Amino acid sequence: MVSSGFRDVTFAILIAILVWNSATDHCNARRYKHTGITTSASLTKKKSGNHQHYHHKSKSKSSSHKSPPAVTPPKGKIPSAPPKGAPPPEKEHGGGPVAAAATYNVLDFGAKGDGCTDDTKAFEGAWAAACKVAGSKIIVPSLYNFLLGPITFSGPFCQKNIIFQVDGTITAPSSFKPYESGLYQWILFTKLVGLTIQGSGTIDGSGSIWWQATPLSDPLDDELKLIVPINGTTEQTTNSSITNSLGSKMPSVKPTAIRFYGSFDVTVTGITVQNSPQCHLKFDNCVGVSVYNFNVSSPADSPNTDGIHLQNSRDVLIHTTDLSCGDDCVSIQTGCSNIYIHNINCGPGHGISIGSLGKDNTKACVSNITVRDVMMRNTMNGVRIKTWQGGSGSVQGVMFSNIQVSEVQLPIVIDQFYCDKSTCKNQSSAVALSGINYERIRGTYTVKPVHFACSDSMPCTDVHLNGINLKPVQERYHLYDPFCWKTFGELITPTVPPVECMQIGKPSSSHVQADHDTC
Repeated sequence: MVSSGFRDVTFAILIAILVWNSATDHCNARRYKHTGITTSASLTKKKSGNHQHYHHKSKSKSSSHKSPPAVTPPKGKIPSAPPKGAPPPEKEHGGGPVAAAATYNVLDFGAKGDGCTDDTKAFEGAWAAACKVAGSKIIVPSLYNFLLGPITFSGPFCQKNIIFQVDGTITAPSSFKPYESGLYQWILFTKLVGLTIQGSGTIDGSGSIWWQATPLSDPLDDELKLIVPINGTTEQTTNSSITNSLGSKMPSVKPTAIRFYGSFDVTVTGITVQNSPQCHLKFDNCVGVSVYNFNVSSPADSPNTDGIHLQNSRDVLIHTTDLSCGDDCVSIQTGCSNIYIHNINCGPGHGISIGSLGKDNTKACVSNITVRDVMMRNTMNGVRIKTWQGGSGSVQGVMFSNIQVSEVQLPIVIDQFYCDKSTCKNQSSAVALSGINYERIRGTYTVKPVHFACSDSMPCTDVHLNGINLKPVQERYHLYDPFCWKTFGELITPTVPPVECMQIGKPSSSHVQADHDTC
């Protein structure tokens, strides 16, 4: 008969064996090396004292990481965690949520992150691996500066819900040479589903070399003609062909910093995009776009540097975003519908614009646009719709609400005679504008509070003004009264200043476009 004391000792020994085996299995699991794939929990392990790094190998020849190079990070852009409100890193797809998503660090694919070495191949390698795994994550770590040439991250055969975690800095070449073939963008994401770009890092387009002069082909904002300095002089723009320090000639096409094409359910959050040669963020033929906690930063005199550009895209939400640039903070082009923009800080820049639409006798269709709860400071325009003579199609169902303007030159603009060239011929057809609503637009202006220039053949209809209160600030420009031409609608409340030029009701004659012109 076994004593109770012996049973207790035996039981204790068994427990010790089980605990030892568990610990051994855990250590062995961490010691096993995989090719290319790491988990977020075991991506990089630092050992105190001698600062050795333990990590899983990738397919690259590199087997260890060097300490981060001495790169000065952008001010205020190196928090250790994604910003508050960023989407969770794990998404649902098909068979349910992924418990531990595959993680790919660009350092494991040979990236140096020293700001000098071209890391394009390393990013392509990380993308090729992540593309095969649904819900995977690419890591661009903080405290590194990755020099990246023109690159495409493409589907359609990539798995869904890939996350691009940008906590470091990505910088474009300070040379024209990589773009000599006439590339339209620096970074392209195409034909993807469920893509998320998130993090606390910065993407820098090195645009200053592109801004030094304006080529003859570059358009100028047509609203400049409405802004006349008190001293009677206008600023002249020098058109010239420039070269950078390496002697390369500037291509005729200025690239967009980041472009998304033909993609579904795209999210951009947390990051800063700055100093783009042209547009900072462009969505083209996309469905289901969400941009929030996002920043654009470029100088006010950087030409044609739109903050966010939308084209042929629908179901777009943009909010809680700061946009400082040299052109439209948000530009809404043809083919856009169901766009909701709110809680935006805009300035410097040219405001939030629908258009320009109908250029070169094209058809343009825009509908169901809401822009609300926006603060604009020192911008050229506030909220604007701009179309070309000779176009067709329509803009309908637009709401501009609760817009606070501070020293904005032209707070409310409709311009159906838009022309960004020296001369444009007069044409009778036009993009039809109807159902345009302005409510609670308040603050100060420096040139003209309201400018409604509508088409003779296709007047603007159902334009409603409610709660408009705009006061002049005399700075260095001539001040003008509200202007209206062929604009019909309703003054729901008295406006400040009075917009007496708008015609109440509807046009006396029916202006209905042909069937082939309607959207």
